[in-house]
Amino acid sequence: QVQLAESGGGLVQAGGSLRVSCAASGRTFSTYFMGWFRQAPGKERSVVAAISWSGGRTYYIDSVKGRFTISRDNAKNTAYLQMNSLKPEDTAVYYCAASPSVYRDYVSEDPSRYRYWGQGTQVTVSS
Repeated sequence: QVQLAESGGGLVQAGGSLRVSCAASGRTFSTYFMGWFRQAPGKERSVVAAISWSGGRTYYIDSVKGRFTISRDNAKNTAYLQMNSLKPEDTAVYYCAASPSVYRDYVSEDPSRYRYWGQGTQVTVSS
């Protein structure tokens, strides 16, 4: 069992930056691939970025490439999403998710592939 807890959301002006964190409990975090998802009002939850448990492979949706960076520190059982040059359309509840894998470089943008989810943190970008 793994429990995930997001933090670091908040209100920021367009063009600003935020870093959201995802702290995981459990001894085997280092073998879980991770993802960040977001859900805006009236929209479905969708992937933003994902990272393999080795950290060697990442995935980003096109709209955040060059602005967002996903990373992880397995020693701290924590994953991060650094968000720069934020836009109002980035406003959403951000969720982290995790799931075990035997493959060190496996990533997935499919939410159904993720077993564990955090409760989310609100990110609001004002124009």
